[in-house]
Amino acid sequence: MFTGLVADKGEVISISKGAESAVIDIQTNLRNELRVGDSISVNGVCLTAVEIGNNSFKADVMVQTLNVTSLGSLEVGDNVNLELATRADSRLGGHIVQGHVDGVAEVKENSSGEKWNRFVVEVPKSLTKYIVNQGSICIDGVSLTVGEIYENIVTLWLIPETLAKTNLFRKTMGDKVNVEVDVIAKYVERLLQRGENNGN
Repeated sequence: MFTGLVADKGEVISISKGAESAVIDIQTNLRNELRVGDSISVNGVCLTAVEIGNNSFKADVMVQTLNVTSLGSLEVGDNVNLELATRADSRLGGHIVQGHVDGVAEVKENSSGEKWNRFVVEVPKSLTKYIVNQGSICIDGVSLTVGEIYENIVTLWLIPETLAKTNLFRKTMGDKVNVEVDVIAKYVERLLQRGENNGN
């Protein structure tokens, strides 16, 4: 489990693609906190560290993950948002994030304001039922609060802290970002469906 509070901006230093998987090598300041087998969120995708280098780690990425997330478009030199798995004795500063991407959104706007950036994304229509104004959403591994949702257009406000510590400030119109909606909303939907089925 993660919280959506990015711990480091890593840099992709190599990508080796095979027929059914890829190996991504990422440089990071978190290297000393990682062990082989540890889970780590990479742009919101839960991956497993399979090898630890002097200042980097490698993770296997299956073809399915490459196809359904934005990791498939990563290139050497790209920055990625990294977060280690949450400890049971840690504060939950963001919100509950599983690292299971629900869909890929397209950036429509990332414009600077006096104290924040206006960040607008178009999400898959199937996800809009889980998104509410002032609710939580995870974009590329970053826990954010929904400013406004109109149809399937979501407006978010990025504060200077978020711009400094994540790769979202680099996103431009047309870029793809990973989206994970609030898991609590999905559980509520499931419970309501069960209740309706039991009542029939």
